[in-house]
Amino acid sequence: MKLQPWIRTLFIAYVLRASCAYSSRPNFLLIMVDDLGIGDVGCYGNKTIRTPNIDRLAEEGVMFTQHLAASPLCTPSRAAFMTGRYPIRSGMASESRMGVFIFSASSGGLSTEELTFATLLKKVGYSTAIIGKWHLGLNCEKSDDFCHHPRSHGFDYFYGITNTNLRDCIPGHGSVFVAGAAKYIQATFQISFLALFTLVLISYSGLLNVPWKLIFYIVSVTSLLLGAVIFFFWNFQYLNCVLMRNDKIIQQPLVFDNLTQRITREALQYIKSNKDTPFLLFVSYVQVHTALYASQDFIGKSNHGIYGDATEEVDWSVGELLNELDRSHLQNKTVVYFTSDNGAHLEEISSSGEVHGGCNGIYKGGKSTSWEGGIRVPGLFRWPGMLESGMVINEPTSNMDIFPTVLKLAGSPLPQDRIIDGHDLMPLMQGERATSEREFLFHYCNAYLNAVRWNQRNSLYKKWEHQKCIVTEPS
Repeated sequence: MKLQPWIRTLFIAYVLRASCAYSSRPNFLLIMVDDLGIGDVGCYGNKTIRTPNIDRLAEEGVMFTQHLAASPLCTPSRAAFMTGRYPIRSGMASESRMGVFIFSASSGGLSTEELTFATLLKKVGYSTAIIGKWHLGLNCEKSDDFCHHPRSHGFDYFYGITNTNLRDCIPGHGSVFVAGAAKYIQATFQISFLALFTLVLISYSGLLNVPWKLIFYIVSVTSLLLGAVIFFFWNFQYLNCVLMRNDKIIQQPLVFDNLTQRITREALQYIKSNKDTPFLLFVSYVQVHTALYASQDFIGKSNHGIYGDATEEVDWSVGELLNELDRSHLQNKTVVYFTSDNGAHLEEISSSGEVHGGCNGIYKGGKSTSWEGGIRVPGLFRWPGMLESGMVINEPTSNMDIFPTVLKLAGSPLPQDRIIDGHDLMPLMQGERATSEREFLFHYCNAYLNAVRWNQRNSLYKKWEHQKCIVTEPS
């Protein structure tokens, strides 16, 4: 059947229009460093840790000075970042002191009913990947159902760790569990000893005939508890510290040597392989969360011990990613976003006595607190040709804002069946608005409201409901 000329012309015009719309959609390179303080980066005031590649993003793009994590801890902050919603809405806010997932065998995780930006961009033709740390759960009922795995939340490709990096994962770095476990172990032995002593005393005094089986049971139960604790610490690295590619474990236990470089290579390969199609790549660095490590090229090169070494290696990695965008002629087609999941931790001491923590600048507090140092994080955007270079925005923004911003630029509509707490940042970054759309920003300590930020036209208030956040996370 021969098409009429006008029909053929309309068809060609439709195809060309669709092709132009498809090619005009930007790629997304989303970069998140774990536990990096706002005071650790040169463009935010640091003068001693060298971060020229991160600073380049500020020089060539937009820097937010009041960029805020939705939580001062990894798991809830990342859930908010992925979904554009307060973590309490998705059930990713704990009601107990422990506010994050610390075991790979944990049955919780980000609900499959939640929609991540990866899920929605995949529906409109994007290739999606996460390389690095996930920390939003793994399984539900079985050890291989992967209901909370990144690939169950819209990511086509995953390379990294599903949990978090703990000192127990690297031999010789001590344990984050000893201090807490010691209290329970001591209490267990005290109770067992008192029970045995009392029973033996009663038996010898003739007040009561105590069966020797009871004493044997108490000794056996105590020994089993002690054995379980020893087994846990002895096998923690093997059971909990693993590296995965998609749904396969490729290294168990995880070896941290050159891990940042391996993450970098995976990310570079992904960019090269997807340069002809729109993609969303989330590079989620394992550093600078403890246990700290650095490759041989960076050990001892900074002025801040292993923390500075690790930070400068991450900066090197960011530079490699930006250089690959240049080599692949994608720099003007790619939106780059850089941040940290929460403020720097401040108080951990390594097994060698070295302080392993970062800097939150002038701000009080750090990770695990809702003080400003726990939630104010770097926020940098770069999109050459679309965003003005060197722009500084002082309006309060949140890592939840990335969700609606990415969706709008990708041409994906916002979900209408749920509340989205984030706001599109493009009007601010393109100068269409001078002030943020957000009037209130709520800060939670786990599942409990801790503070409210009120953004008036001419001033900014932060009212504290509680002076201390009691949330904890092994660091």
